[in-house]
Formats: sequence, C-alpha cells, structure tokens
Amino acid sequence: MSRIGKQPVVIPAGVTVTVQGAQVLVKGKKGEGRVLIPPRIGVEAKDGKVLVNVQDDSPAALNCWGLARTLVANMIEGVINGYSRELELQGVGFRAAVQGSKLTLTLGYSSPVEFQAPAGIALQVKDAFITVSGIDKQLVGDTAAHIRSIYPPEPYKGKGIRYKGEAVRRKAGKTVA
Repeated sequence: MSRIGKQPVVIPAGVTVTVQGAQVLVKGKKGEGRVLIPPRIGVEAKDGKVLVNVQDDSPAALNCWGLARTLVANMIEGVINGYSRELELQGVGFRAAVQGSKLTLTLGYSSPVEFQAPAGIALQVKDAFITVSGIDKQLVGDTAAHIRSIYPPEPYKGKGIRYKGEAVRRKAGKTVA
C-alpha cells in the first residue's frame, strides 16, 4: 500500500480540478495544466479534495499510485505558485540574452547558440543568471537541464552553465616538473 497515494490532495481556493478520463485538468491563477494519469489508477475530485485510488492490486498499478498523486499535487502547486530554476553563467565573455521566447547564449563558440523555449516556459536573464519558470515542474526541470547541457561546467577552470548554488569539483591542472 502506498502511504503517499492514500493521502488526499487538498484543492485550495481559486483552483478548479476536472477529471476527464485519464486526464486531470487543473486551472489556477498562473494558468492551466494537464496531468496524464497512468492506467489502472482512478482519480476523483470531490468535497475540495482530489482522491487517487487503485483500480486493481497489480504490482504495476501499486507502483504508479503514489506517482499519480504526486503528479496531481505538483500541478496544483504549479498553477498556484509556479516553479522556477536558476542557472548561472561562469566564464569570461559568457553572456545571455532573451528575445521573446528565444534565448541567445554567447559561450565562446564560433557563433552564438540559440535555444527556443518550449510552450509554457518563461525565460528571464539578469546579469549572469538565467531564470527558467513555468507551471509544469517536469518541463521546468527538463528545460533547465537542456540549457545547462549546452555548456556544462568543466572541472579545470569551472566555466560553463551551472545551477545556482551548484558546487563543481575542481581538478588540478598539469604541473610542470
């Protein structure tokens, strides 16, 4: 039995939750999002709570029970407060600029790298920090990871794109004997 799956998700004021088959539609002040529920998992919204239950006792259904509840809870949190992830540029001459939903990164390559943000993601640049924000927790994390993968921090000089507060293990360079 899932301890997480048993717990109901409280629906705060200003949020509407609609269950449509295998989809849960959540609307709030930041926007609206959809959650796909795995098969053999039932979801119902009543009395200001979302209840997630298992339709059969197969191992696959029991494995997805807590996941389904967490996905719904994360989407409700996202339409209320939203999610954000900050990235930091480290390196001489490393710059970033945003035009609409396109991020242009100058990272020492022969030409600037352009990144088109997916729908539902907002990008902001201030000094050497890039803020990725949106209502879908998974999409925000995936987008931040994709931007970081353009130039991950290297261990010798430490330059690259890193998460804010990320510690990069530094290596000693070659020594001259």
